[in-house]
Amino acid sequence: MRILYFCTTWGQKMRGWDDFFTKIVAHGYQGVETDLPAEGERDVFMDGLDKYGLKFIAQHWETTTADMELHRQQYEERLRKLAALKPLFINSHTGKDFFSHEQNCSLLGIAEKVTRETGVQVLHETHRSRFAYAAHVTMPYLQENPALRLTLDVSHWCAVAESLLQDQPEAIDMAIAHTAHIHARVGFAQGPQVADPSLPEYKEALDFHLNCWDKVIRNCKDEFLCITPEFGPLPYMPIGQPPDQQWKNNLYIMNLLKTRYQLNQS
Repeated sequence: MRILYFCTTWGQKMRGWDDFFTKIVAHGYQGVETDLPAEGERDVFMDGLDKYGLKFIAQHWETTTADMELHRQQYEERLRKLAALKPLFINSHTGKDFFSHEQNCSLLGIAEKVTRETGVQVLHETHRSRFAYAAHVTMPYLQENPALRLTLDVSHWCAVAESLLQDQPEAIDMAIAHTAHIHARVGFAQGPQVADPSLPEYKEALDFHLNCWDKVIRNCKDEFLCITPEFGPLPYMPIGQPPDQQWKNNLYIMNLLKTRYQLNQS
């Protein structure tokens, strides 16, 4: 099983695609995770992937309306536009935390239909404000739909539960069993992102996340597993941090995991 590392454009793409691709290749990333490129940039984006030999994970986050019918319409349209670009898969922020179970299930059904009709799998990210906003509320969806695949961003669940989830091992293990992609950011009891994961003050939080990610690696039966270090800019990043701290944090996590999982690299 190979592990592939992806660079998020969130807060990190400051100039054109060529500059961004040159930079991430130089630092050892093997792909990019991004939302739908602007229509006028799509040819440049796709040509750049070929030029630099990069892989592509599509991200959906834009559908946020509380109007359910409009939400369903916008969600399907967005997934189909992303699928048309033929990414490895789509990582989706799906549903809302205040939608009913049935409403969120209807959106999961749309994602399943898009996957079936396009051949592009839709994964669902564990994320605050979405259907999978907490460990304990995600369990019923997984129990009802064994085929559901997740992007595990466990940092969000730490913030929601105001803990490192020590009292929810069953829910965490079930989510890990359904994980097909990792968003590698370190959260803590009071937020989804520590200021600097290399600091000793955050060792307990880092160790918790590493333990989760280790379990995903051990459980993975796929040909490859994708990991996107996903520290974000302000307001995820605490005020007062250096401008390049986000970039440094993501590189730190990628290099830490490359060393930790080196035996898995081909």
